[in-house]
Order: sequence, then structure tokens, then C-alpha cells
Amino acid sequence: MKFFKIIDRYIIGKFLGTFSFTILLIVMIAVIFDLTEKVDDIFEKDIPISELVMDYYLNFIPHFANLFTPLFVFIAAVFFTSRMANRTEIVAILSSGVSFNRLLRPYILSACLIAFVSFMLNSFVIPRANASRLKFEYKYLKYNWKRNYNNLHRQISPGTFIYLDTYTKSTQTGYRFTIEKLKDRKMVYKLSSDYLKWDSVGQKWTLENYVLREFKGKKETIKVGSKIDTTFNFKPADFDIADDDVEMMNIFELNGFIDREQAKGSEFIDYYILEKNRRLANPVANIILTLIAVAMASRKVRGGIGMHIGIGIGISFSYVMFMQISSVFATEGGLNPAIAAWIPNATFLILALILLRRAPK
Repeated sequence: MKFFKIIDRYIIGKFLGTFSFTILLIVMIAVIFDLTEKVDDIFEKDIPISELVMDYYLNFIPHFANLFTPLFVFIAAVFFTSRMANRTEIVAILSSGVSFNRLLRPYILSACLIAFVSFMLNSFVIPRANASRLKFEYKYLKYNWKRNYNNLHRQISPGTFIYLDTYTKSTQTGYRFTIEKLKDRKMVYKLSSDYLKWDSVGQKWTLENYVLREFKGKKETIKVGSKIDTTFNFKPADFDIADDDVEMMNIFELNGFIDREQAKGSEFIDYYILEKNRRLANPVANIILTLIAVAMASRKVRGGIGMHIGIGIGISFSYVMFMQISSVFATEGGLNPAIAAWIPNATFLILALILLRRAPK
């Protein structure tokens, strides 16, 4: 029993140590490349060093590290397991009576620990960090911190659609506004105006230069006016949603947001569901890729560590490519987003089981 505990401590220590070193090294490289890319903006806009470090890089690092954690875990597991196999340590452990399944235990425990930390970061820590990071980017790098939105389309309820050519968050005003209501795929109501403004005191909308068209069968009624105050079942917050806003929501906020958007019949709901399932699937990928790494690297081969690292990098890029392809099919091809987020994990789990059956026993 004591012998097993020594093996556990040895493997867990090697795994977590190699993983920490790998992620630190790659993050440092990423920061250097990112800083090199932004150096012109830093000097041109005279960005304060304190804001650059505290608001951007201290929030960029956990975002980047957690995004690629499964790949860092995979490379770390491949590297130190291959070294153990090259030194014949794996053979010695198996020859002592320890089964391969028992050898997997400290790997799985380490991967589960990393997966849990990754899930907590994804769900609660990184969304808050993203808020500060994105605020910095909009302020200094993206040139649109006022968040002006163009060509906005929203479905605010089943059969009811709104459109704005331009919307400005700071003034809560919009231009070229249209709301349409459909029934049995036929238009029954259409209201258009040149100008739209939110009255926060009266909790209503003011429209200028409007045209109201109502349809009853083949009969059409048209009303034209210069100004009208009215209420709709939407508020400024319904316009103030950008793709990166979901990155700033913790898991509970994201769940509530998805429920509200589903009730409205939002056309962007697939993207939001995909984001939610990514946060769940990404931590699980740590465990699956660890199983692949151990099964692949535990056998001593002629190419040694170099061969294993090369194959490992190839599998890593395959996983990333597969993940991107499934995301495109979810958002553009009609594939269920919940299924799309888990397809890479399911596929690589099958690969892991095949490799584990062929691993040295």
C-alpha cells in the first residue's frame, strides 16, 4: 500500500509540476507576442502602464491559460509520461505488479483536479476578468467603447421582430427603426420611424416621423405622424447585447439569460447555448486528453520523447480543429449546439478507449 502511495505522489507531482511549467512558459510567450502586437497602440494612445498590467494582462492571462488548458494538460502528460517510458520506469512499475488501470489513477485524479479548477474559473472567475479585459480593449484598442451598434435584428417574442439601422447605448437612441408582427407567416403589423429614443422617466419610447401599417386580410390601414409616445415589450437592454457580452456572464447569469432569450425566440440562441456547453465540455476535455496522452506515451518507441511530442502536437491541433468545425456547424449549419460542443469530446473519448486497450499491460 505504501508503494502505491509513493507512486501516486510521484506521478501527481510530476504531472502538476510539468503542467504548471508548460502553462507558465506558453503564457509568457503569448504575453510577449501580444505585447509586441500592441506596442504601437500603447505609445500612440499613451496607455497607462498600471491599466495595461492590472486591467488587461492580469485578466488576459487566466482567460488565455484556461482557454487552452486541455492542450497544456495533454502536452504535459505526454512529455513526462514519455520520459518515464524512455527511462523504463513504466515497465518497472508494471512489472512490480501494479496494473495499468491502477497506474492511471493518479493521472485521472490530477486531471479531475485541473478540470474542477478550470470549471470554477470558467463559471465564475474568468467572466469577471473578461469584463475588465474587454472594457480595456474597447477603451483603448477597439475604438468603439461607446458601443454603437449597427444593423441590429432582434426577435423579442415569437413572431415579433425589431430592426435598427443604428443604436447608441450612451444616449439610448436609434435610427431607422422597424417593428414587425407576423401571424401564420403573414405580416399583420408594421411600424417604422426615422428616430427612436428611450424615455427613462416615463418608461416609454418616443418615435419621430413614423409610419404605421396594419393588415386585416386584404385590407391595409396606413397612419403617418411626426411624433408618438408608445410602449413596447422591449427595453434598451434588448439592444445592448453583443457577442462578447456572454463572456462576461457567470454560469448562473448565462443560464438566466438563455432562458429569457429562448422565451423571446432569439435568433442568436444557438450561439449562447454553445457558449454554455463549451464551459462544461472544456474541463471534461482535460480528463479525456489525459487518458489519450498516457495510453500513447506509456509505450517506449524508437523516436523517444520527440516522437511522442510530435504525435501529441498533431492530436492537439486535431482537437482544436474539430472543436472549431463543430462550432461552425452549430451556429451556421443547424446542428444542435449542445451536441456540437460535446462532439469533439465524444470522438476523442472513443480514441482514448481504443488506445487504452492497446496500451502496455
